[in-house]
Amino acid sequence: MDHSAARGAAAAPEEPGQLRAVLVLSAGTGGIGAHVRSLALGLTAHGVTVTICAPEAADSRFGFSRTGARFHPVDITPTAGARSDAAAIGELRRAFTGADVVHAHGLRAALLSDLALRTAGRFPGLRPETPLVVTSHHAMLATGMERRLQRLMERRVARAADLVLGASSDLVARARELGATDARLGPIAAPPLPPAGLDREAARAALFGGEDEPERPVVLAIGRLVPQKAFALLLDATPPLADLDPLVVIAGDGPDAQGLRERVAAEELPVRLLGHRTDVPDLFAAADVVVVSSRWEARSLVVQEAMRAGVPVVSTAVGGVPELVGDAAVLVPYGDAAVLAGAVRAVLGDRDRRKVLVEAGRQQLATWPDEAATVAQVLSTYDELVQRG
Repeated sequence: MDHSAARGAAAAPEEPGQLRAVLVLSAGTGGIGAHVRSLALGLTAHGVTVTICAPEAADSRFGFSRTGARFHPVDITPTAGARSDAAAIGELRRAFTGADVVHAHGLRAALLSDLALRTAGRFPGLRPETPLVVTSHHAMLATGMERRLQRLMERRVARAADLVLGASSDLVARARELGATDARLGPIAAPPLPPAGLDREAARAALFGGEDEPERPVVLAIGRLVPQKAFALLLDATPPLADLDPLVVIAGDGPDAQGLRERVAAEELPVRLLGHRTDVPDLFAAADVVVVSSRWEARSLVVQEAMRAGVPVVSTAVGGVPELVGDAAVLVPYGDAAVLAGAVRAVLGDRDRRKVLVEAGRQQLATWPDEAATVAQVLSTYDELVQRG
């Protein structure tokens, strides 16, 4: 890959002494991409020279090259491959030349970044002692042999990193268990959504084919259609709500889409799979409750967005969700469709309860770090590591 493909508004000459940071991610999830974009915007505003290494598709989706950062295309594939990994490591070495700190997001990005730095001695301008920061965004949920391999990779990354930032407390504990010398909580703020383009009546009319149905509740779920999000559990919880005549709306795409679609048709469920949507604020405007049925979440961006939009939340009590929401959401154990359905029913059937949850959500979100605080924390860790080095 030609290094000349690197692009971005930050390609202007650097000021003397300017901190140089390289952010690395694979195609990844929407949450990781949104976080890296937010970091790039904030860090460049603080005078940091930022380079982002990611596949071309990630730049197309998140607009990294429009953040003021340089974008250096690196094809970091979801799974290992001798030729693809060697090519990626070569590109990372080029991007890391002259860097003061490397910040990898996710396991694959961290592994390849570590390998690139470990072989740095043979490349002029690339320093093997360059600090490596790793942000851990996800728990490893695989089973069997895949789980054992993932654990080996996790351990290597935890021990190789100069600092591990966990998006939730359980990820911090996990990194320490695996041997990280320095692991800290690094909460991730959901970037603010734009205002809804439609009011509640118009947003509901759009969902119901042109007519608002004021008595029919809208249950909204948003996320990648992957096993971790457990949308099949939400489908399990839908039939017990039949007497309420809900419309369950799932926004997102992913590998589970076809199976979910076939099940909705076969069981004649009142569920609409919307695919990827760019009008999420309008969906929040139409919703009576947001449901998160996930097997695991860190600091769920959907929960943050829903509470900011003033929509009550029912979620599984997994990962970092309890510490995120406090008493401002209804939490249920993962895997019990009947309990999930009961919690949704209780919220839909009690207008006063919904008002209480919305107000509690407003108070809770005031305790969350915003994007500026998140950037400030990351910048502080960069300065600390560079000075320590």
